[in-house]
Amino acid sequence: MAAKQTAFLLAAPSSGSGKTTITLALLRILSRRGFRVQPFKCGPDYLDTRLHTLAASFGGRAADGINLDTFMSSEAHVHDLFQRYSRNADVSVVEGVMGLFDGAEKARGSSAEIARLLDIAVIMVVNAKSMAYSAAPLLHGFRTFDPRLRLAGVIFNQVNTPSHYRFLEAAALDAGVEPLGYVPRNEDVVISERHLGLNTSAGYDREAVIEAMAAHVEKTVAVDRLLALAEKEIPQIVTGRACRGNRSRETRRRVIAVARDEAFSFLYAENLSVLQDHGDIVYFSPMEDRSLPQADLLYLAGGYPELYAGRLAANRDMRKAIAAYCAAGRAAYAECGGMMYLGESLMTADGTPHPMCGVLDLDTTMQGARLTLGYRKVRLEGLYPDELRGHEFHYSRIGRQGELRNIASVSDARDERCSTGVFRAGNTVASYIHLYWGETRGFPEFLMERR
Repeated sequence: MAAKQTAFLLAAPSSGSGKTTITLALLRILSRRGFRVQPFKCGPDYLDTRLHTLAASFGGRAADGINLDTFMSSEAHVHDLFQRYSRNADVSVVEGVMGLFDGAEKARGSSAEIARLLDIAVIMVVNAKSMAYSAAPLLHGFRTFDPRLRLAGVIFNQVNTPSHYRFLEAAALDAGVEPLGYVPRNEDVVISERHLGLNTSAGYDREAVIEAMAAHVEKTVAVDRLLALAEKEIPQIVTGRACRGNRSRETRRRVIAVARDEAFSFLYAENLSVLQDHGDIVYFSPMEDRSLPQADLLYLAGGYPELYAGRLAANRDMRKAIAAYCAAGRAAYAECGGMMYLGESLMTADGTPHPMCGVLDLDTTMQGARLTLGYRKVRLEGLYPDELRGHEFHYSRIGRQGELRNIASVSDARDERCSTGVFRAGNTVASYIHLYWGETRGFPEFLMERR
């Protein structure tokens, strides 16, 4: 027995083509029309998934943005995630990463790989600002390079006039790709996209920005035709969770305190789902709250602690509570911005040092920093049986490192050794790496074990 499924992946020849704007706009357009929309993001990005969640939430409906990444997890897990979260959706929208075939190594982990795996339509987004009929060989190449892909249509971005679009429309038809409209250049939308995920001020109205994007895109993009092209028949199957590692054997419901505010917001939705297998999640704000919830595990994810260093430092009660929690040997896990917060101090770009929690014997700084970026493989030798996968993305650096124990060997996607450490102090584990444990579901149990 088969059912209908509507799903598509928005891809592009390269980054900067406008995928995010068009993805957010389509999510809001479809949600506003009454569809149950499920957003996904290819790759390890944790900013876009937050925006996807916001854009897909309308009229009381909400759906978390979910990461699909064939480096950080197996193909079986990615397929399971897609089926599990799409099961009750009318439309599933996947935003690609970088260019269509750009992966960790050649096309491995690319948007193309995920589209093939899920057997869903690909809709190209092409920045046509300085392009006309040259779009034909470009699209022809993407359509024919891998015959396993179903390149169903194209949306042209940054199109000046309707007459400009007519040249592009003819080019797409000659390349065998159906044109689905265009998005006129709008400086307000371009600027909004640039700052949408980076502006963290409380007064920044992301909702209004997304509404403006949706209104702009809906005027000139053939949304109904896109949905028709993206429909396919799928077998009716029941999927389970593909996982490595053991789930918690604990019968008592533990409590897991998760930091979540504008300073700590880089959270994978499936990581939180796994934590719920191990206990009840209680959220708290290191900036606003004065006391720490009673918990069996403290989780400090990444975010922007450098932008809120003054407020984090000023909340002495919370810093003392976290220091006391860790000193008592309670389980804590911190990554990237969370690790910075657990250090002795954080120096902002202007050279101002701010006191942090003092749990870890290190200082971090934004001065003289450069981008560190890439996939990571992590082995906790003799401590945890499975290889862990994750992603490193930060501009800060460790300015001073004291006597900290590194418990891991870390390599990149090409198996080249990385200098990044995974530190352990008592029962506190911290690193610059954002780990994904959606498949290694026993990892939180390891963190909560007393050693």
